[in-house]
Amino acid sequence: MPLPRATRPIRVVLADDSALMRKKLREILESDPALEVVASARDGAAAVDAVRAFDPDVVTLDINMPVMDGVTALQTIMNELPRPVLMISSLTQEGALATYECLELGAVDVVPKLGGTISAEIERQSREIIAKVKAAAGARVRRSGAKRLAPQPPPPKPAPAPPARAGGAGAHADRVVAIGVSTGGPKTLQEVVPLLPPDLPAAVVIVQHMPETFTASFARSLGRNSQMPVKEAEAGDTLRNGHVYVARGGKHLIFADRRPANGVMVRYVSQPADALHIPSVDVMMHSAVDVFRSQVVGVLLTGMGSDGADGMVAIRRAGGETIAEDESTCVVFGMPAVAAAKGGAAHVLPCHEVAAKVVSLLRRSR
Repeated sequence: MPLPRATRPIRVVLADDSALMRKKLREILESDPALEVVASARDGAAAVDAVRAFDPDVVTLDINMPVMDGVTALQTIMNELPRPVLMISSLTQEGALATYECLELGAVDVVPKLGGTISAEIERQSREIIAKVKAAAGARVRRSGAKRLAPQPPPPKPAPAPPARAGGAGAHADRVVAIGVSTGGPKTLQEVVPLLPPDLPAAVVIVQHMPETFTASFARSLGRNSQMPVKEAEAGDTLRNGHVYVARGGKHLIFADRRPANGVMVRYVSQPADALHIPSVDVMMHSAVDVFRSQVVGVLLTGMGSDGADGMVAIRRAGGETIAEDESTCVVFGMPAVAAAKGGAAHVLPCHEVAAKVVSLLRRSR
């Protein structure tokens, strides 16, 4: 009779086509007594077989593997044997696009191999890998009917925007919806952003914990289903109502001081360099308070850890509104739980109710 989860280690199946990488990953995971590697596989087909045979709590998958690649293996697992899957992949451009596709298909999170496909530096990521496997074990996953993404043509060059009416879509934003999200974010945001109307009287700025190579693809994917234009924020962008801006990975997004003639500008900074997450939700939210004062709606969605909790408290203290995702829909109830515990969550809602609440709060505050 199997032991209950609370009294046994987290069981892991790992898959990588490199024997050296499989050895290093096993050593990293089994250095923590709370983790147990029950099987390792050199290709995606063997990984699927191992999941069927060992019924693990968590699976780690590489992308580029023989016989069956990691994306196909993930799709098979999420359709037939749903459980938390963590992608551990290189950060080449091709690998980044495929890894983002995995997040769309239901992977809980991603760990980029800093040194490439066979990374001698993987040991430097030991703490991150162990923490993400443990967080994944508690993640809420559902059977996925998602299909692999079709190749997308380059986005067309946008037509010149029509003159914006004061306060309407396209006008300089004097209010901002500041959204922070981490583990499980790409799928959760697909249940929030597409429900926001095109005439939203505020700009929407998103910090998703994601490496720099992924954020442009993420913004394009989010924009395909949304009623508002979505783009990766560039330094110097002027925030406009009815537009969504996704923070680029690798630096912190902040806001320049308000200038009445030119609106509020996006800036990127490297400090604090010792922040646990770059970009940081807290850094973005504190900057939003500095510039927009009480005209901020803070939203904190699924994610591991506590990033954004202090920012939500700051927004409430400044007179803004805050929404935290309810545990019932969180993939990982970490960041929203800490925000609520600190008093930073005025409203706690399942993710499918967040967009309507944002709209009602903006209308009420006006």
